Amino acid sequence: MFSHLPSLQLLLLNSNSFTVIRDDAFAGLFHLEYLFIEGNKIETISRNAFRGLRDLTHLSLANNHLKALPRDVFSDLDSLIELDLRGNKFECDCKAKWLFLWLKMTNSTVSDVLCIGPAEYQDKKLNDVTSFDYECTTTDFVVHQILPYQSVSVDTFNSKNDVFVAIAQPSMENCMVLEWDHIEMNFRSYDNITGQSIVGCKAILVGDQVFVVVAQLFGGSHIYKYDESWTKFVKFQDIEVSRISKPNDIELFEIDSEMFFVIADSSKAGLSTVYKWNNKGFYSYQSLHEWFRDTDAEFLDIDGKSHLILSSRSQVPIILQWNKVSKKFVPHSEIPNMEDVLAVKSFRMQDNLYITLTRFIGDSRVMKWNSKQFVEIQALPSRGAMTLQPFSFKNNYYLALGSDYTFSQIYQWDGEKKIFRLFKEIYVQAPRSFTAVSTDRRDFFFASSFKGNTQIFEHIIIDLSL
Repeated sequence: MFSHLPSLQLLLLNSNSFTVIRDDAFAGLFHLEYLFIEGNKIETISRNAFRGLRDLTHLSLANNHLKALPRDVFSDLDSLIELDLRGNKFECDCKAKWLFLWLKMTNSTVSDVLCIGPAEYQDKKLNDVTSFDYECTTTDFVVHQILPYQSVSVDTFNSKNDVFVAIAQPSMENCMVLEWDHIEMNFRSYDNITGQSIVGCKAILVGDQVFVVVAQLFGGSHIYKYDESWTKFVKFQDIEVSRISKPNDIELFEIDSEMFFVIADSSKAGLSTVYKWNNKGFYSYQSLHEWFRDTDAEFLDIDGKSHLILSSRSQVPIILQWNKVSKKFVPHSEIPNMEDVLAVKSFRMQDNLYITLTRFIGDSRVMKWNSKQFVEIQALPSRGAMTLQPFSFKNNYYLALGSDYTFSQIYQWDGEKKIFRLFKEIYVQAPRSFTAVSTDRRDFFFASSFKGNTQIFEHIIIDLSL
């Protein structure tokens, strides 16, 4: 409409019934200096509505029905001296964050921008809003990569500035090692350790040496070492079959600069056993107890002292404490009224120690250490659950609850209510583990599946002000 008016300097569109201003509405008005669109019914303005108006000095949108403006709608107005937004009532929420920041930075004279909401800001000026930082971002988990195979556990390790993951695949009889590809921005195959019914692959870094403990249901468990000359993992050591019959979990830990790992054995005949590095290999250091069908082991620091928590299908979780004199773990206490716990995981949040207890039947639990014992702070319905994994990215704390009977659920910590709230549901067939992995300033978590594909989700930050 204005393509033949390149010299127009003043345009008045007051007191009409316009409701929308769309992209490039004023194309062709290269020398327009004054634009008044007052007293209309404008509710929506497109982001590029004023594109090309580089000579515009005065803009009035007074007395319309505007509640929000799109981000950077004034970015082309290089010569703007005065902006009139009177008579509009803005929602001073995340959509107004960019305008709030722009008002602080612009050299233009701008009328007061009044808020109609939220309730705490009603009839106040946008400039008086204290902060948008917390309210204006949220997070999400989106599928980044799908691995076309089943798995039961995932472990991650760093070596020479690269990020790796080791994935146990019992149906394919593999321990697949993947490497993060910094160019393709995905995880690619790096090496493959073959075995029989592999249920766990745990990386151990000793100096510049990389080992992987490969736990198997049949044929014994083994330790592999990365060989630089062969650029692959080669068998380094066997783990005696007499002690480990049905490995269920591998937990790595360090005490007084010495390296240990423990294998929780869930067979009636097996022994959950601690192994120690002696500069030549890993040897059996301590048998913890027998006949209890241990399902998981978790190492944690409680008030500056080293502890192990063992969960079991046949008794409540027991807490073992490291004795500095004997240099062994000794029974310390138990977590009462928590029978049939499949897994125990610990995490810290704001200097407080928490644990999660996974239960297949009944409710899983979140518990907090109160300087004397673990006390329950939340119960999560978890029928069919095999894993309840805590993890965190960028000060966001989550729990991933995997179920064989329904969607897996991700809970997020509510700092005000002091509980975990349901955040998102994801579909993973027969999930067995969730593992957080970070690389290249990006955050992921692997969802292993006993019956379907292994999925890699990316944790993303969403700016609600866009």
